[in-house]
Amino acid sequence: QAQPTLPQEKLSITTASGAHAFTVELATTPRQQQVGEMFRTQMPDNTGMLFLWSIPRESDMWMENTLIPLDIVFIGADHRIHAIEENAIPRSLAQISSHGPVLATLELAGGVAARLGLSVGDKVDAPSLNAPSAGTKP
Repeated sequence: QAQPTLPQEKLSITTASGAHAFTVELATTPRQQQVGEMFRTQMPDNTGMLFLWSIPRESDMWMENTLIPLDIVFIGADHRIHAIEENAIPRSLAQISSHGPVLATLELAGGVAARLGLSVGDKVDAPSLNAPSAGTKP
């Protein structure tokens, strides 16, 4: 079953067309990260889930038991978009890779990245990305 709503914070992505605001859930524990968006049946366009990694690392995601398409945004240690996988296929077991070390991974509703014109290099701001411990824990 879907996990309960996780702690939330505001996140913004600055693109060529301006800043776009989201309310994101924070998946910080291994269990929260393993379950992620599994079994949820909807995701409003202005929400998401942010997976915070203890150190910058390769991020490999999959869509097992995920019932809705997602855009997966990989965020580098410089707080810029490193890579985007648009409209990941629900229930797919295919590995979706960041193709390099990232500080965090953001899941958005499928189609949001294209609709907002998100691009590699766009700036991502969120309190947890700026926390002193972000990307420094072993």
